[in-house]
Amino acid sequence: MEGISVTINPLHLEDLRNERHSSLFDINPDYDMLIVRLPVLDEGVQILSIGFILTEAASYRFDREHNSFEALDSRFEGPHRIIDLIIDRLLKGFNGYLERVADMEERLYADRAESDFMTQWLGLKRDILRVERVLARTTTVLAEVTQHYKPLERFPVDHYADLHEHTDRLLRSAVHQLSKLDYIYNFHNARTNEKMNRLIYMLTIISATFLPLNLVVGFFGMNTGGLPFAENPTGTLNAVMLMVLLFLLTSAMLLLWHLRRGTQRH
Repeated sequence: MEGISVTINPLHLEDLRNERHSSLFDINPDYDMLIVRLPVLDEGVQILSIGFILTEAASYRFDREHNSFEALDSRFEGPHRIIDLIIDRLLKGFNGYLERVADMEERLYADRAESDFMTQWLGLKRDILRVERVLARTTTVLAEVTQHYKPLERFPVDHYADLHEHTDRLLRSAVHQLSKLDYIYNFHNARTNEKMNRLIYMLTIISATFLPLNLVVGFFGMNTGGLPFAENPTGTLNAVMLMVLLFLLTSAMLLLWHLRRGTQRH
């Protein structure tokens, strides 16, 4: 392969060419292969997989576009600078998700949730879940790299430990945000159900209030003879007074039931 002094296993080349390959650290007699998969937050979550080959004296980055290896200026510092740059951008970009989750939470507590709450919630859940899923493996791989090269005198332990600390912190933050989103969803559902129960309760009260009136109207609307007040000159007035009386009685009974229910709750 052009640009590198050792022969790469064809299976490893397939792994390096794979744009979706997960993070991996593979130790071999002539070289070590490191693949780091990281999220890139640019108008959503894009996943970037970067491949490196580390030999006894140098390190190389695999260029998928040209299917070749690019020699780096330092065996360990070269890969570190590339990975560190991406992680720094990820740290800054992820702060935007933290602010969006916090804003959604504040709006929900203030009962000012957006009409497209579920669309926003699903978008945040999807993006943060992808970040968490990728970082879970990457954090483990960076720990393996640090542990493997730690005995070497020229290995910058602090630099790679810093990379591991950043990805681990991002991972814990992502897990925390996912927990907050689950709580926000449950809180939103509880508030929505409460509003729905209140609406159903009011509709039930209204239906119960007008049910006797509907019975009276239905009774006097029958096309049969011998109905009360049919021959009485004040029959209409009497029927109206009867309906008003039933309305008042029903309302009083419902009000009494409501007051007793409130007393039992307290």
